[in-house]
Amino acid sequence: MVSNRITIDPSQCNGRPCIRGMRIRVQDILELLVSGASNEEILEEYPYLELDDIKAALHYAAVQLDHPVLFVA
Repeated sequence: MVSNRITIDPSQCNGRPCIRGMRIRVQDILELLVSGASNEEILEEYPYLELDDIKAALHYAAVQLDHPVLFVA
């Protein structure tokens, strides 16, 4: 799901992850959700987005946070 919806291009948005090559960043979607916007509101405001784009942004964020933590005793 993520590989075909999230794109990273060094010449676009300073290499930040974007939705399907458009200039809407994963971060933009996440910030809209955090501010309380519903999926429906986001899709209404950005009609070129699809529900799977929002899901892909959330999945991408989750994957980025899933890293091993080393504890030093």
